Amino acid sequence: MNSFTFTYPTKVYFGENAAKDNLPGEMEKYGNTVLLTYGGGAIKKNGIYDEIVAILNDCGKRVVEFSGIMSNPTYKKVCEGIALAKEKKVDFILAVGGGSVIDASKIISAGAKFDGDMWEAQYVKHIMPTEFIPMGAVVTAFGTGAEMNNGAVITNEEKMQKSPLWGASYDFAVLDPVYTMTMPMKRVISGAFDTLSHCMETYFGTPRGDNLSDEINEAVMRSVIRNIRMTLKGPESLHARSELIWAAAMGENGILKTGKVTDFQCHMLEHQLGAYTDCNHGFGLAVIHPVLYRHIYKNAEEQFTRFAKNVWGKATAEEGIKALADFIKEIGLPTTLAEMGITDDSIFKPIAKSTIRTPGCCKKLTDDELIEILNECK
Repeated sequence: MNSFTFTYPTKVYFGENAAKDNLPGEMEKYGNTVLLTYGGGAIKKNGIYDEIVAILNDCGKRVVEFSGIMSNPTYKKVCEGIALAKEKKVDFILAVGGGSVIDASKIISAGAKFDGDMWEAQYVKHIMPTEFIPMGAVVTAFGTGAEMNNGAVITNEEKMQKSPLWGASYDFAVLDPVYTMTMPMKRVISGAFDTLSHCMETYFGTPRGDNLSDEINEAVMRSVIRNIRMTLKGPESLHARSELIWAAAMGENGILKTGKVTDFQCHMLEHQLGAYTDCNHGFGLAVIHPVLYRHIYKNAEEQFTRFAKNVWGKATAEEGIKALADFIKEIGLPTTLAEMGITDDSIFKPIAKSTIRTPGCCKKLTDDELIEILNECK
């Protein structure tokens, strides 16, 4: 392993009734005005909104709502949230939703305490935020593990860039698997595949070989694969949902990344695909991963062979990549861009040119190689 310093700031409340049992006690620690952030309104249909608002009201909190946070949240939407948080002098942010809501809220938290443009500060001036509005998250859609770190993926439509921004870490996160039971099945599987992707993107980073982080990672990957299959077989299995929501957290709470330089090249390419098409994140990853791995596996063949043996029970690197591709098809995720409605290959060149190249990837890919990968995804 590489040298590392490990700390983890987020307290996790896991299990049924986790919000009812723990949110009141947590809210005693914070000021009066709470910014409640959420998405398109699904939480109002499934009763989660009423439950959370009732808890906040019982705690005597003044609730300010910021709704309509979309999948692939835009920088414009984040800036609206920042302005509202400043205007209402918000003391605390409670994000209720999945990865998009949770990510956007991190940047709202940082931006509300920052004078200036967050995007320009981080990408031009290389200034990171140091002050934040404290936050909590109630997870209603799993997969991203966004509640476990301070990174956020935001789409700057003006710049045609879907990129990471760094904001606040959550003081606490509520993970109640019951809250995920109304998720559409496609979203469940897409999110769970994102978890598997996070694990793979960490596993294939450096160093590769015998280390505890990778051995734990192999167990998490096997669990995700098993519980995706279990969820498809029995959609009402609370056990499978519980395993998947915790696996998502494990993928992003730093434990699997300890002592590693991660890969995440597939994520960077998919992010730019999303910037140009607003596609579903998990779907894009499912299409790209096997194609990308067929291009790079010979540069880390020992690790890909280990992945094949210890995760899929296969003998060779090639068989492991094929097992991944077969699994994607088995669970009903798209295997081509055409299945996602993406047919305009004129976007491939600007996507490749604007894709961030990650230091942990076993091969430094050129623009031409990225275009070739996207063409093979068609």
